[in-house]
Amino acid sequence: MLTTTPHLFDDATRVAAGDSRWSGHTSDDYWAFVGPFGGVTASTMLRAVMEHPQREGDPLAVTVNFCALIAQGTFDLDVRLIKANRSTQHWSVELTQGGADVATFATAVFAVRRPSWSYQPATFPDAPPFETVKPYSTRSLKMSWVRQYDFRFVEGEPQLGLAPHAAPAGAFSKLWIGDTLPRKIDVLSLLSMSDAFFGRIFHVRNEFVPFGTVSLTTYFHAGADDLAAENISHILATADARIFHRSYGDQTGELWSPDGRLLATTTQMAYFKA
Repeated sequence: MLTTTPHLFDDATRVAAGDSRWSGHTSDDYWAFVGPFGGVTASTMLRAVMEHPQREGDPLAVTVNFCALIAQGTFDLDVRLIKANRSTQHWSVELTQGGADVATFATAVFAVRRPSWSYQPATFPDAPPFETVKPYSTRSLKMSWVRQYDFRFVEGEPQLGLAPHAAPAGAFSKLWIGDTLPRKIDVLSLLSMSDAFFGRIFHVRNEFVPFGTVSLTTYFHAGADDLAAENISHILATADARIFHRSYGDQTGELWSPDGRLLATTTQMAYFKA
């Protein structure tokens, strides 16, 4: 059952408008190893654009670059409309704390989606229903953000806590993802979930190593009205990696509605030390 009270995700991504800058606050409920969960940071920056009075249309593409650690506490968001035409808007958002240099910056393209020809050649991944898959236990993981999500692995479940693999294992995972306290999927939660895959290197090596997303890009293939019509609280996701080389590795993902609609695709580059 979906909650009717303020959700932890909405509290974590809340922003306030100011005279020239917006502001937000980190959430202890969405904390990673040494800073806030990147998906919630990205969604907070997107929310600032979503709530801006000049915003038109729905997000089409969002890129977030994580430049430095974000400390616990408040932060400022400099939200600017860079360019607009009849169909699209191009935005930038810079996150700073205490007057220091930019810690995270994002670019976002918004588009007015008009009726057109539609075709989806991508094939929905085969998977048993969400309700029939056992939830993945996150009790042993120290990161608070993982406890805010209900992970149900169909393939590629990590076996963290056991011995590291003697040889690299596969990087592919297929899983259902929803909020632990169910929340209707919208563009904000979809962006956050696009970063909710465990680092692929954790799967490949079966151990935690120093890791962090450097750049995340998510492409939206559904507008706000499409997601409202789907009326869903979980998505089917796939994640994979193609290469780990000289301290950096890629990660790709697809996010699907339970009825087989491709909602978003995502790619990122991440740092690792191993």
